[in-house]
Amino acid sequence: MLMVSMAMASAGPSASQCKKERRLAVNACKSVLYGRLPSPLCCQRIRVSHVKCICSVVTPKLAALVNANRFIKLIEGCGRRLPHHFKCGSITVP
Repeated sequence: MLMVSMAMASAGPSASQCKKERRLAVNACKSVLYGRLPSPLCCQRIRVSHVKCICSVVTPKLAALVNANRFIKLIEGCGRRLPHHFKCGSITVP
């Protein structure tokens, strides 16, 4: 039983879990879209969200609407590190 639980945990989040994570992230960080600093709740959500869930929806159209440098500073300002040349959907970290 323990092996099955470990295998499921390492498999990553399901599609429904990702959808829930994205909804929580958008709700927690909505004020950032209006130019405000991220709240503690937003930063917490940034730190715990699965990158796979968030980056899967970063399309070229969405990337064109988002200031990539501001997006990166937001993530790093909340304590989450991004490696150089990391690709998140249509955004690549310099």
